[in-house]
Amino acid sequence: MSETSKPSAPKPERVELRVARLVKAHGLKGGLKLEVYTDDPELRFAPGNQFTLQVPEDSTWFGKKITLSSIREVNASPVAFFEGVEDRTAAESLVKAILWVEHDPSTRPTESDAWFDHELVGLRVVRDGVDVGTVARVEHFPAQDLLVITTEDSEVLLPFVKDFVPEVNIEAGVVQITPPGGLFESIPDES
Repeated sequence: MSETSKPSAPKPERVELRVARLVKAHGLKGGLKLEVYTDDPELRFAPGNQFTLQVPEDSTWFGKKITLSSIREVNASPVAFFEGVEDRTAAESLVKAILWVEHDPSTRPTESDAWFDHELVGLRVVRDGVDVGTVARVEHFPAQDLLVITTEDSEVLLPFVKDFVPEVNIEAGVVQITPPGGLFESIPDES
């Protein structure tokens, strides 16, 4: 699994990672339920951490950062409380906002088979020794992540699971794939 990164200039000193979306207000004291996009919530959601907000330009929150004051589990969902978000009205003004956190790219995920999205984007995709495209982005869904691969004539969505993506070599710039039949082949129209 991986976190999404904002596109940036080559070899940045720091990047921003998308770590959560604020899905709905909770209670009367400014709580917000989170949809978490990170594999390391303990690190990303420690009290005192600051987040850049991705909101529409006409939002009163545009261009601002918020600081986490506390987080707790409510009915198996994380609920976050932020400095300056004191009531339900303020919380509702943040619904659908995306939280981004500054990240040092030299910090590696703790799992051996985990990568950040910004490390995968642009890698060559190889099947049976033949280049079939490049990784355009990673899409995150509840069931699994998908690699979006740009080929000569289309985009192909490949489940990002070990069976279909047995090897990722960041240093070599290559993703080896073994996709199911039909994903990368042109299927002729039946007459």
